[in-house]
Amino acid sequence: MGWVLASTSPRRKELFAQVGFTEKHFSFDQVAPDIDESHISGEPAADFVVRLAKEKAQTGLALCPNGESHKVLGSDTIVVLGEQILGKPVDKQDAQRILSDLSGKTHQVMTAVAVTNGKTTLTRLCQTEVTFCHLTLDTINAYIDTQEPMDKAGAYGIQGLGGCFVKSIKGSYSAVVGLPLVETRELLHEMNQIELT
Repeated sequence: MGWVLASTSPRRKELFAQVGFTEKHFSFDQVAPDIDESHISGEPAADFVVRLAKEKAQTGLALCPNGESHKVLGSDTIVVLGEQILGKPVDKQDAQRILSDLSGKTHQVMTAVAVTNGKTTLTRLCQTEVTFCHLTLDTINAYIDTQEPMDKAGAYGIQGLGGCFVKSIKGSYSAVVGLPLVETRELLHEMNQIELT
């Protein structure tokens, strides 16, 4: 029974490969789940991100070849400032607004991980506090010009140039990148134990 990563993110691929280093003959395939990532009005941020991770895992399972048993991992990351969920910027002006909002403040990064084998679905939610330094408009615009923020939740990548803005972090660094290593490893072990029983 093989593992499948329901994501085409190079960051998640790299982190998932790290997670499996203690597993014998660990390898995985990747599929690209296409789900509706719309937020439901009134849905708490934590419930929202867990729901998306589960939907990605379940959609990923449906993309696997029939007749074979698979264990699929789905993950999603959101950035939350106060009550506001900050997704990927829709354009440069939106990226500018998001980064201006984050400037000098502490926000939460929530990453949910779900694994499923079709019978059992397990989830973990990892919450990390990230504090930004103060950003000038010139700095924000220079960052936007690099294009890095345009496909990132919260309009920044901590593992890239955006890491220059992170004054402090309380929690899991890898979760901010896109996959919490400790929690994901726990999920893999838990799913493997379930399949042995």
